[in-house]
Amino acid sequence: MWHELLVALALLLVIEGVLPFLTPSLMRRVLLEAAQQSNQSLRLSGLFSMLAGVALLYLIN
Repeated sequence: MWHELLVALALLLVIEGVLPFLTPSLMRRVLLEAAQQSNQSLRLSGLFSMLAGVALLYLIN
């Protein structure tokens, strides 16, 4: 189980590193826009992201 968890973490880091590596200016704009969002908006996007991840895990397994 630990092996799979570490593989998932490594893939997460690779995927999250693609945008700043390829287009740092776009990444900067995305972060600036995210900083201007309300807490409620950020929480909702986080909730939808988690639900999508859980649904994807359910479909895969």
